[in-house]
Amino acid sequence: MLTRRHSSKCTLLIHSCTHDEALMDFARVAGNLSGSALARKTMSRKMMVGAALFAVMSLMASGSALAAGCGQPVEAGRHPMTISVDGVARSAISFVPASYTGQDKVPVVFDLHGSHSNPESQLNRSSWDKVAEKNGFVVVALRGSLTFPAAPGTYAWNVPFVTAQQGGLDELAYIQQAVETVKQEFCVDPARIYASGYSGGGRMLSAYLCSGRDDFAAAGFVHSLRAGRPVEADGKWAPDAENCNPARPISIMAFAGEKDASNPYAGGGSAYWQYGFKTAIQRWTELDGCKGNGDPKTVDGVTFNLYATCKNGARIASYVFSSGTHDWPKPTPSTEAVMAAAKEGVASVSKVAAVTMAKPAFDATNIDPASRMWDFFRKADSTDVIATAAPAKAGAAGKSGTAVASDCVMQAELQGTSCTSSQPINMRRSGQGVQGAL
Repeated sequence: MLTRRHSSKCTLLIHSCTHDEALMDFARVAGNLSGSALARKTMSRKMMVGAALFAVMSLMASGSALAAGCGQPVEAGRHPMTISVDGVARSAISFVPASYTGQDKVPVVFDLHGSHSNPESQLNRSSWDKVAEKNGFVVVALRGSLTFPAAPGTYAWNVPFVTAQQGGLDELAYIQQAVETVKQEFCVDPARIYASGYSGGGRMLSAYLCSGRDDFAAAGFVHSLRAGRPVEADGKWAPDAENCNPARPISIMAFAGEKDASNPYAGGGSAYWQYGFKTAIQRWTELDGCKGNGDPKTVDGVTFNLYATCKNGARIASYVFSSGTHDWPKPTPSTEAVMAAAKEGVASVSKVAAVTMAKPAFDATNIDPASRMWDFFRKADSTDVIATAAPAKAGAAGKSGTAVASDCVMQAELQGTSCTSSQPINMRRSGQGVQGAL
């Protein structure tokens, strides 16, 4: 906060000086600096008032910018965060790209982990930090409040209406406060705040949107989209219409696997799930006021569908993998490209990528959810929402190398497998997922 002190009784501090006092104080200072006699002859009261208003508004603007987190650079990389909610300290991890200066407002993406996981593991899985480094935005990975004594260091979300485990905190308040804290600590664009959730984290994000909170410009879901708690009527499961009341139509991109055994594509499974992915998508098209039945296209066992005409410019996009499980989808080359390269006797991935095929209905190769979601988020106000972004490339482990390696060990222990130095650092690239990440 800026302070300018003078000999008068008023201190020009934007929150401790009244409007009239500020004008009088500025006029007095202006008169002293220019000579009282000259000031009386050359400056009209109207000009002085205008100048004073400009000065006060400038101070208020600069103070507001500082309050919003602008003006201070932050070291690049992952950083622990503490978010205070109702007197309770909650944890999170932020990632700041090397391009961040603290001067220009940047977008933010919140990343919510699945059950039996944590923020560090989720960033390793989703690669949101790599996408952020490439595109210049901040990522904040939040942590659920439920714990697992049998798996220390892993957490789940206390999802309203569906969580069976007791002892969880108010996650809705936590997410909302996290958004406000990030606005204070980073120079962010409040109109470009997004969120993504995997598995249990996506169910939590669904509940957040359904609660009527209006913090996110768009949202993404991996194996997790919900549209209210499940209720049974006439032998069929459906979303509770009274349990989901979003503040406004919102753009959504969702991913699902037809062979997902944890959150089944067709429905069923755990009590918190029951209705399937198609039902969830259909309900959101109703909530967003979308027209038509979408425009589904299938390439290489992947079906992309887009509802392009919804209220307030919102859009709903989905990717469904015919052979997809509950694991975070990993980039793979197209079947046609592999077959063409095989016929030529070429085994290298680079050659596979170089094969030229007829342009498909959409890019079904290298489907990296974080890259696709980011492309969707930033183009949500345009017609080009079918992402063709390449997957984030795994770079050197850098400062987070130790944490990544330990994450490998933790995930291996949960799955009853082993973690060796020959395994990829990025667990998502090897197609592995945390067992029980629901």
